[in-house]
Amino acid sequence: MSLRSPKEYEKLAIMNIETQHQTKRYILASDFDQTLSFNDSGYVLSDLLGIPESEFERKITGMAKLNLVQQGGELAYLLLHDPEFRSKVRREHLYEAGKRVRLKPNIDALYSFLSNDVEGFHFDFYVISAGPVEIIRSALEGIIPPDHIYGTEFEYNENGEIERIVQVTAGYGKVAVIDHLLEELKTGSDRIVYVGDGSSDIHVMLHINRRDGFTIAVSENKYLAPIAKRSILSDNALAILIPILEEVVGWDSASIRAVFEQKGFLIQQWDKVQTDMLTIIPSVAPILERSSITLKV
Repeated sequence: MSLRSPKEYEKLAIMNIETQHQTKRYILASDFDQTLSFNDSGYVLSDLLGIPESEFERKITGMAKLNLVQQGGELAYLLLHDPEFRSKVRREHLYEAGKRVRLKPNIDALYSFLSNDVEGFHFDFYVISAGPVEIIRSALEGIIPPDHIYGTEFEYNENGEIERIVQVTAGYGKVAVIDHLLEELKTGSDRIVYVGDGSSDIHVMLHINRRDGFTIAVSENKYLAPIAKRSILSDNALAILIPILEEVVGWDSASIRAVFEQKGFLIQQWDKVQTDMLTIIPSVAPILERSSITLKV
């Protein structure tokens, strides 16, 4: 066996130190509507076009009951197939609707913090939504780079009308985007964090959980909350940091409070609760007993 020289041992020691301090790279993927915003972009667009909210709700609800499209893809279907929407909507309307979306505060601070301020970690922030990509990029203009935003894409004809759907990022479509990012960034499946609020996020959360990723729900949706590994409820986008810093980075609550204050924010209220959701009905035995009595009569 050949012995290494002192210089070789020194070089190996330096390499080991550098490896120990190597930055861990993660992907943070977030839904848009009611995750980074307060309202649904479909309602904003309907209002812009002069279509009553009740009419938009009627059409969306009807498609949902028929399971006509993947959950979250209802607006894209309306824009292409509904005569009222298709005749009115042009690319500029989608851009204007984006400017009218009310965003949750401090998305820019969230993006900056996760990109630069967590020692030993770097989070690539992406937005994946079933909504039209023009709306989301317009709403997040100057906050999130446009190439970090994935949404439903359309092709337009010479008159400016929507001609066809190029890509729908709803339901399993979000899974496809996640897999694309993992391949493109050469990141392990356990290095992804996904944040969502509704039923359209179920497929992608199950997919990420199965592959040892981390999922966060920002609503009390009865289908989503039991699937997500953590839930957080707040009107401030910075709240998403809490479960990430606790579960992924490994900070305690004192460290999290301290870093928030260093950045000029105060966590005024932080209540940790465990919610059990139950539906209680009469047992089967009494029902059978009543049935037998009825038959005897």
